[in-house]
Amino acid sequence: MSKLDNPLNIYKLLPKLNCKLCGVATCLAFAAAVIKGDKRLKECPHLEHNAIKELDGKIIRQMTPEEQLKQVLVPLKEEIIKVDFSASVKRLGAKLSGDKLTVKCLGKDFTVDSKGNVISDCHINVWVIVPLLNYIIRSAGIDPSEKWVPFRELSSDTVWNSFFEQRFEKPLKQLIDSYPDLIEDLIYIFNGKPVETSFTSDISLVLYPLPKIPLLICYKKPEEDLESKLNVFFDSTAGDNLHIDSIYRLCVGLLVMFQKISSRHI
Repeated sequence: MSKLDNPLNIYKLLPKLNCKLCGVATCLAFAAAVIKGDKRLKECPHLEHNAIKELDGKIIRQMTPEEQLKQVLVPLKEEIIKVDFSASVKRLGAKLSGDKLTVKCLGKDFTVDSKGNVISDCHINVWVIVPLLNYIIRSAGIDPSEKWVPFRELSSDTVWNSFFEQRFEKPLKQLIDSYPDLIEDLIYIFNGKPVETSFTSDISLVLYPLPKIPLLICYKKPEEDLESKLNVFFDSTAGDNLHIDSIYRLCVGLLVMFQKISSRHI
């Protein structure tokens, strides 16, 4: 039998009774959990021991997005070695601390050594580290133009546009709807700056996820029968200083930080 690398391959081998004895609602959900590594075949009471023993070695578990990003870190750290930190200070809007480069991420110091190791007093997650290293390696160093554009105008790749909307804009809107004080926290904790814009909103806030990658959040509060509205804009130069996939990943990393902050108050 060939390798089992997707839920449907696992599902075909199950009794399809949806008995829930494994702890999930359906056999298909159980199959998906097995591929993710959240469940083991032996948790299905209807599979014979010999069958489980034979099949376990054929399962190829899907990596989580975080695990995939950790693999991306390996070649990035190899590229960091080639970067001349002292010559990159102006290009990145960074500071040189001995033989280490210090870059502001949301107003907090993130220090990177020549091997790509990152140190910060702020919470570090892989969604932020990968864009940070990419920024150090590939940023063109173009100063912001102060012209704001939506994410979709940074790239013609509609796949990233969909990811950005579903995995950053919508969850952020829901988060602020549930925790209105989050905006004030972003101003206080991450050096956010309230600004006046031509966009229709009750609150407009500029954050600096990276020195030359400003981000504008515009939020309109719900009114009577009208739901709230949130839009995120970037400086038109963002695509020159960071590749589109890293901009998306950086935003997901910020969302993780924001969710941790809001969870302390709920």
